[in-house]
Amino acid sequence: MAPSSERDGRPGAVYLALLPVLAGIFIAADDQTVIVTVLPQILLDLDVQVNELDRASWTITGYLLGYVAAMPLIGRMSDVWGHRNLYVASMLVFMAGSVAAALTTNLTWFVAARVLQAIGAGALLPISIAIVADLFPSGKRGVPLGLIGASSEAGAVIGPLWGGLIGQFLGWPWVFWINIPLGILALVPLLLLVGPSPRHPARIDYIGGGLLAAALCAMTLALARVDSPDALFVAFALSSGATFSLFIIRQRKTDSPLLPFAMFRSQAFGAANATHLLVGGALIISMVTIPLMANTVLETTALEGGLMLMRMTIAIPIGAALGGIACQRMDSRVPTTLGLVLIAVGFWLMSSWGTDIADPAMTLHLGTAGLGFGFLIAPIALAAINSMPAELHGAASAVVTAMRVVGMTFGLAALTAWGTGRFQQLVVGLELPLALPGETPEQTQTRVLEFETALTDAGLSVFNDFFLIAMAVSLIAILPTMFMVVKKNNAYHQGGNNHER
Repeated sequence: MAPSSERDGRPGAVYLALLPVLAGIFIAADDQTVIVTVLPQILLDLDVQVNELDRASWTITGYLLGYVAAMPLIGRMSDVWGHRNLYVASMLVFMAGSVAAALTTNLTWFVAARVLQAIGAGALLPISIAIVADLFPSGKRGVPLGLIGASSEAGAVIGPLWGGLIGQFLGWPWVFWINIPLGILALVPLLLLVGPSPRHPARIDYIGGGLLAAALCAMTLALARVDSPDALFVAFALSSGATFSLFIIRQRKTDSPLLPFAMFRSQAFGAANATHLLVGGALIISMVTIPLMANTVLETTALEGGLMLMRMTIAIPIGAALGGIACQRMDSRVPTTLGLVLIAVGFWLMSSWGTDIADPAMTLHLGTAGLGFGFLIAPIALAAINSMPAELHGAASAVVTAMRVVGMTFGLAALTAWGTGRFQQLVVGLELPLALPGETPEQTQTRVLEFETALTDAGLSVFNDFFLIAMAVSLIAILPTMFMVVKKNNAYHQGGNNHER
């Protein structure tokens, strides 16, 4: 049921209540990317040597693990304990992780603190989507969901700049300390403006949640090593398959499954998840390829590469707001399809880039893809939650949010494995242009230039192929989008209750 202010014709009060929710999401999303600019300072202060950079990568991998692993369990807990209560709890966990990160004196504890941060931050986004479902009736959720997506993406865009400024003037620990007053500023008005969320008492399958978290963690660790398979890759892959199988068995046998199988009988819910999985794969291709291309074949600095990527990421929150408005006025499939087409067009334009790419063409191409990625955030979330009953809004939001992260994980693994092989294939036969007996310096220099040109051409070919693959993935995602239809009075096949197996 809609809140009283909405029913009484005063929707402004509901949007006012949404502001602290948006603020919390922005703060948490900021910390996903804030570490990019302060990581060198952190590694220096924690005495991490140059030959230990593989350990430093855990600051990123650990955050990803914490972000996705606990999301389904916390989403389900929010349905039972109340979305507002779990939002507050998740923010407190995020703040506790921030304190631990600021106080840490070694890399191991810093990674552990980042995992704790990520568990809280990862839960905030799906719970916020569920809070939108509490505050707004189904026909008026498009705009607030667009604002949720815009806040999340804007936080991620601002993160590197925010971290650089604070790190330069106050030192890297303050990047984390500042989350405490900011978190309090979000929580206090949240408790004052957002009423208690409905609770749907049920037993929570913590064992199932633990098995699913373990499966997702093992899968992420396996995919991180897919470019150089070894014994650990096999061990992680087998562990992921085994724990996921145990999770399925557990869900079939328990009377209170974490994720009732009836959820996945909903056509709209399944289609939204399939679409988001593919979107995640396309998104990670752009997030990795654009700065990597800038730093290699385009020969720019890391900062310039980041600014180049920002041309795309800064358009995502704009697209998210527009997509929210659009899906409130039309079938969710329309803005989703439009977003995917914009993404495909953007990648198609990027696939023709050469070393002479410059503005305004560069900004136009990147902005087109960014608008597309933003445009489909709200309609996908809307299709997922509107296809589920109120008692599963938290779980549904968590699953569809996690699915994009899973898609990014698979996309990164495929990108790494295929890209390495493709580059090696293109440069086979190339030899280092070492000086030959009797050769003049001019002749040697000519061969050096030819070698460098061949390497650049090979790199451009690989990057252009990446963009074409992302374009293809985006177009394929249109297929499941066609099934994102929420059927009234038949959105969820309950089979009598939520314990159907």
